Amino acid sequence: MSLLHAVIRPLSWINEHLLRAGRAVGILAIGVMVAVTIAQVVARYGLNSALAWPDEAARFCMLWMTGLMAPTAFRRGGFVAIDMIPAMLPATLARILNLLLLGLSLLVLVVAVQIGWREVTGLGGRFASASLFIPTSVDFSTWYRVPRAWMMASIPVGLVLMISVNVELILRTLADLAGVRDLPPIEGLDPGLRGAE
Repeated sequence: MSLLHAVIRPLSWINEHLLRAGRAVGILAIGVMVAVTIAQVVARYGLNSALAWPDEAARFCMLWMTGLMAPTAFRRGGFVAIDMIPAMLPATLARILNLLLLGLSLLVLVVAVQIGWREVTGLGGRFASASLFIPTSVDFSTWYRVPRAWMMASIPVGLVLMISVNVELILRTLADLAGVRDLPPIEGLDPGLRGAE
């Protein structure tokens, strides 16, 4: 049981801090996404001259926001779930079912990381965006076209974070089955899932 404590505590600390940083970047991405969307609406309907870059910038921000926020939702039990069957089972059987589902999720996430990495390094990742540029000089005289790989990197990054969360949840479920208590709480956990901690 001390082994579970020794593994869960540092993993929980790492996940908490990585996900907190991810949430901060995700919130920034939402803000940028809203700002560029408003700029596009003003330019298109107010000035009658649509801009080329806001759509791609908003998509870039949306992908990174999703990749960085989804692991937090997963850890806190915020994904849509059908919990009717576990609620009908005895507590131990419900935990075993949860463990099996987390194991299946882990397999899916591992395969998904490989697919996501192929998106970053494959043919699509070698192209640059059509209209998204960043300045490479202080006087804005030279610009660099943003590679699509930067946008697609949100997929493997988000999935690796979800794998880390999944491993933590598997270990917490094993600890719960073994009767281990006094584990660090999951900040913001859905109150309906307190028994699965």
